[in-house]
Amino acid sequence: MGGKQMNIVQMPRRFVSSHWGGTETVILETCKRLLKMGHHTEIICPNALAHADSAIRANATTAGQDKAHQNKEVIGGVNISRVPYFYPYFGLSHEAKEQLDRKGGNLFSFALMRALKKYPALDLIHLHTAKRLGGIGRTMAIKRKIPYVVSLHGGVFDVPDEEAETWTAPTEGTFEWGKILGWWVGSRRVLDDAAAILCVGEEEQRQTQQRFPNKKVLHLANGVDSEGFATGDRDGFRNTYHIPIDAYVIVTVGRIDPQKNQIFTINLLPELIKLNPNTHVVIIGPVTNENYNRKLVRKINEKGLESHVTVIDGLAAGSQELVDAFHGADIFLLPSIHEPFGIVILEAWAAGLPVVASRVGGIPSFVNHGEDGLLFDPNDEAGFIEAFKTILESPEKARDLGTAGKRKARGQYSWDRITQILVDIYEEAIRENPFRK
Repeated sequence: MGGKQMNIVQMPRRFVSSHWGGTETVILETCKRLLKMGHHTEIICPNALAHADSAIRANATTAGQDKAHQNKEVIGGVNISRVPYFYPYFGLSHEAKEQLDRKGGNLFSFALMRALKKYPALDLIHLHTAKRLGGIGRTMAIKRKIPYVVSLHGGVFDVPDEEAETWTAPTEGTFEWGKILGWWVGSRRVLDDAAAILCVGEEEQRQTQQRFPNKKVLHLANGVDSEGFATGDRDGFRNTYHIPIDAYVIVTVGRIDPQKNQIFTINLLPELIKLNPNTHVVIIGPVTNENYNRKLVRKINEKGLESHVTVIDGLAAGSQELVDAFHGADIFLLPSIHEPFGIVILEAWAAGLPVVASRVGGIPSFVNHGEDGLLFDPNDEAGFIEAFKTILESPEKARDLGTAGKRKARGQYSWDRITQILVDIYEEAIRENPFRK
């Protein structure tokens, strides 16, 4: 498009400060840079979990079409519009709806269709979700004769069966009547008709390309604000959360959810304490699975580990408190059983931490074992203990891992670089628009 301003709508399943994750970080950081580059972009999404976000309750106003229903907010200079939605199931309890809001809910929104229909001068829709919501984006793109691209942040083909089952568990015992809605908006053709499919992990890209051999399937990694994570207050963080200054701190950051596998760390903590009596685990993240959270708390109490564990229910993305948390630790651990990318590894690297992570999903595509991190097979207790001992017994090795990671984060994963690649993808999709008259 030769530098012409583009008007782009970003469409995630939800977008609230209180339940933040890697997807939200990617969308916000790329949007901020698109705006700086002179393009116009904003977020339109269902208002799932908006009631839980105190910032929204304090700052949201109503404007635009459907004035009584569409919430407007600005985060980081990016406009966000939220619209009503529903789950097309009979017999769905309030608790089940809340769980679907947190993770994996296959929702629908007529208000979203209206918002996309009336949005002025739109050049492209960027879907950050699929299923019925993705079908809405697909349908409106076709009606408006504009292209759309899809990002597979949470994975589609590279997801373990046991994790996928947790997404649908809240709908057990209900009757789903929404299949007709999915058929209407072509939810099963979201990937087929996309101008490009963007995968954060190389394994996801490989599997997606196998299923869509004639589609443009691209690997677009996540990024990090390396300068923003460069310095933090180690002692201040520990004092705030009553963590001993001399503790040997392992920090893990991610949703409290079976996918993130925090219970694995708690099960092994007694063994780690034998290696270093000062070992302390800090778990940071919002709760997306209440049952799993209850199991986690029960496990900590049953093992008598209360004095060795600190659980923090989420810290604002990019906040100084989160930065301080990384700097307050000695090791960063990501024991996930599934991880399309693992953006928190980049944040830990930017803070100079040695990284220990499970060898799953997209992680091996950018973490080189023994060079800038240590990898172990998922749920491999002996492998993790060995990695912990390596770092514990060799401060020099720990320092080298952290230094190498910091160098890689700065050199390869800047948001400016990632956003420029995204701009190139957008411009090509608009030039080759298959829906144009």
